[in-house]
Amino acid sequence: MIIAKKKPMEEIIEEVKDFDKILVFGCNECVTVCEAGGKKEVEVLASALRMYFMTHGGEKEIFEKTVERQCDHEYLEEIRKDIDNYDAIISLACGVGVQFTAEKYLTTHLIPGVNTVCLGANEDRGLWTERCQACGSCVLAKTGGICPVSRCAKRVLNGPCGGSTNGKCEISKDVDCAWQLIVDRLKALDKLDDYEKVAPVKDWSTDRAGGPRTVTREDVNI
Repeated sequence: MIIAKKKPMEEIIEEVKDFDKILVFGCNECVTVCEAGGKKEVEVLASALRMYFMTHGGEKEIFEKTVERQCDHEYLEEIRKDIDNYDAIISLACGVGVQFTAEKYLTTHLIPGVNTVCLGANEDRGLWTERCQACGSCVLAKTGGICPVSRCAKRVLNGPCGGSTNGKCEISKDVDCAWQLIVDRLKALDKLDDYEKVAPVKDWSTDRAGGPRTVTREDVNI
């Protein structure tokens, strides 16, 4: 799941202060789950903006809309008939949703209302932690299902760096050493022999180079 967090209110106000008709635009997917950009957050932000501009003498019209996904043409079409009513859109979607909406409505100002942080998991209510950096060449089969790229501070691919102590990373005693987790998991799977296998250096020029990556499936591409 994509994890995002709300931008500071003062930053959003600064970006929209010169516009008169503003849509607060939510997304019903990942940002809803991490409580950063769903319908509830749209209502809260819209209300806060109305209150701010009312008390500061600004005449603003604040609209609200939440769609199923902002990264999908079908759902973005839901605002086409009203798009000319808005001077600016505050998108509470992840960075993908903001860009996709901007590409679709070229003459409307798009302003991100959240900061996209990572691909992560829901550990507990109000707690999300990074699990993946979408590196493009997954090694989880060799590391017991624990990602050294996202969970090791140094992205070490072959064993711990030597700075860990008592299973904790040297950057903080509150951060688990990814390779300690990997070794423990391999032991539990009776696959500790995999720890001895040297992983090749990642070819970042292949996995991440060449501009925006695309995925094409011929079986579903019409």
